[in-house]
Amino acid sequence: MDFVEPRKDSNPADVPDDASVALDQLGSWKKTADCSSLGAQNIGDEVVLMGWVQRRRDHGGLIFVDLRDREGLTQVVFDPQISPDAHEHAGVLRSEFVMAVKGKVRARPEGMANPKLPTGEIEVAVTELRVLNSSKTPPFHIEDDVEASENIRLKYRYLDLRRPKLFKNLLLRHKVAQLSRGYLNDLGFIEVETPVLTRSTPEGARDYLVPSRVNSGKFYALPQSPQLFKQLLMVSGFERYYQIVKCFRDEDLRADRQPEFTQIDLEMSFISEQDVYDLIEGWIIRVFGELAGIPLSPGFPRMTYADAMDRYGSDKPDTRFELPLADVTDIVAQSEFRVFRQAVERGGIVKALRVPDGKDMSRKDLDDLIEFVKIFGAQGMAWIKIQPDGWQSPITKFLQESVQKGLAQRLGIRTGDVIFFVADQRKVVNDALGNLRVRLGQQLGMIDPDRYNFLWVTDFPLVEWDHDEKRYTAVHHPFTAPLQADMDVLEEQPQKVRSRAYDLVLNGTEIGGGSIRIHQRETQRRVFNMLGISDEEAQEKFGFLLEALQYGAPPHGGVAFGLDRLVMLLSKSPSIRDVIAFPKTQKATCLMTSAPSDADVNQLLELCIKVEGDRRK
Repeated sequence: MDFVEPRKDSNPADVPDDASVALDQLGSWKKTADCSSLGAQNIGDEVVLMGWVQRRRDHGGLIFVDLRDREGLTQVVFDPQISPDAHEHAGVLRSEFVMAVKGKVRARPEGMANPKLPTGEIEVAVTELRVLNSSKTPPFHIEDDVEASENIRLKYRYLDLRRPKLFKNLLLRHKVAQLSRGYLNDLGFIEVETPVLTRSTPEGARDYLVPSRVNSGKFYALPQSPQLFKQLLMVSGFERYYQIVKCFRDEDLRADRQPEFTQIDLEMSFISEQDVYDLIEGWIIRVFGELAGIPLSPGFPRMTYADAMDRYGSDKPDTRFELPLADVTDIVAQSEFRVFRQAVERGGIVKALRVPDGKDMSRKDLDDLIEFVKIFGAQGMAWIKIQPDGWQSPITKFLQESVQKGLAQRLGIRTGDVIFFVADQRKVVNDALGNLRVRLGQQLGMIDPDRYNFLWVTDFPLVEWDHDEKRYTAVHHPFTAPLQADMDVLEEQPQKVRSRAYDLVLNGTEIGGGSIRIHQRETQRRVFNMLGISDEEAQEKFGFLLEALQYGAPPHGGVAFGLDRLVMLLSKSPSIRDVIAFPKTQKATCLMTSAPSDADVNQLLELCIKVEGDRRK
């Protein structure tokens, strides 16, 4: 046996200063039951349990220990009348010690059952104890209602993962992945792995680059998605492909983003948008029904991008509540309120958001909301309270009677309402009021947390104008097919071209998206040129794809779903980090391993890389 000194936090009354903890080996012992599986049906059975000490209670003659494994808790009892040796050794047990016990299942004494535990009707009377390892005092309690900061929990992630909630999250993730594989396998999909080391391509987020030692001065890129490879698999005749794949994007992080994340990625040949909708809805219905007990019906609602932006100010609207936006540009353009009039003269718009029965909002509440919309680029926000004796607002005097009548009719204004207005360029207005709508929905209790509203958003614009680069960029990616009906204006009016792209939105979060792809070389060339990618650059960056399209590429399309984000919503977790085993912080660092770290100078020399300035000093 090995011997370790008792922990510094051990109670001197329980463990003498000169005591040592004897560490045993398992030997021939085998775990025969989980700590959540025992019940009245097991009374009288001899069992072997193994796990960690959740808590220890010394009641004078008896010592009680809540033994925890990944499945749950079982109370084990050390009784000197049953096993004096086990009772004596139990005196050294502390939280997070690893132990194995052998004993008999018995009913708890009358009145001592714990209805909160699945095993609350029974306990195990220990006949033998083996202490397999000791533990330092954990930096936080291993329980769901932990008070430690996220940074501390991420530093000791291996301890954090012992908490039941996180284990359940990762178990749910496992089940989603397994169900997804089974569903797709049954439909004739083939799982194919695509390369992790590939080449950097333009568009999209920043790539993570990997230097090549063998090819000095050259770099691989980690894939932002398997987009090009899955299209090539369609050219290869696989027809139905999928994989659960790691993707990497060097972008600003938030609660639902990570620098490395996992997609459920698939592609199909000879299909239309309807085929994608039917396939994905069937999968979602199974995931939510079988794993969360949430019944769903096929035929998810659909909304065009234009309608979503017009009504909700977002291409991923939360439709669990209303509070629609209304464009009132035509009504207020001739008002005497200079802010409205000038915004319209500069080519902007004015939108309004009516909050029914918002009369209890204080001036401080209104000021806080004005500061909130500034986060999204708005210079300010006007408001009107509809009082029984008239409209109350600093801007009312600038809205002549005809304007007030027009607003009342379009917005359906009633006494007690509060109306918010933002005037600016279209994107700023939609961002500001779209986010304000969500905030108000949360503050006013308008969102049912147990409701799951799915929505297909379709007909996205093919491109958007990048003011910094002074060119059009792809809204999704440059391989998305334009709608055939808009091909005639591709070069002359690209901003009017709609794409064959689609996103699936759940409760205001995009959980997946995809498109029908371009499968003809000439169409791909035209789209590249419209995006400012010359024939020479296209050949350099995508020559292999353009060449493949000449060899009988079939019509094809696909979709990818964020596994992390989907599990986050299924488990009702506040952060994507709660459903990833070893996540990064919002600064893309791993507090447990201290990654990223400095590289050894010899490694840098081998890779012909010079780091400007020695940050290690």
